[in-house]
Amino acid sequence: MAAKVDKLISYEDFTKVELRVGRVIRAQEFPEAKKPAYKLWIDFGEYGVKKSSAQITTLYTIEDMANRMVVAVTNFPVKRIAGFSSEVLVLGAVDEREDVVILGVDRDIEPGTRVL
Repeated sequence: MAAKVDKLISYEDFTKVELRVGRVIRAQEFPEAKKPAYKLWIDFGEYGVKKSSAQITTLYTIEDMANRMVVAVTNFPVKRIAGFSSEVLVLGAVDEREDVVILGVDRDIEPGTRVL
């Protein structure tokens, strides 16, 4: 049986989304956020260090995030969350308990590398 697809997009539409690999260089608690979250600082190499608010506290500790490679959308507008500028969206899959499982890469790769 074919998987259900909510809405088809063209490859051209997909290429407008800038997905890049980054390395988490700093993580801290974010108690001001409405939903439990961490503040992350992610190194994207030549694209610089970007900040993100990530609701990943159920499955990951601050220590788990140190040096972790993540995939993020890097061309969304900045979103202000409880006074914090979230510049990128770290990608994850939502499991059956509504917890976010971070998407990453399985080999060390240069921060800033584009994902296609």
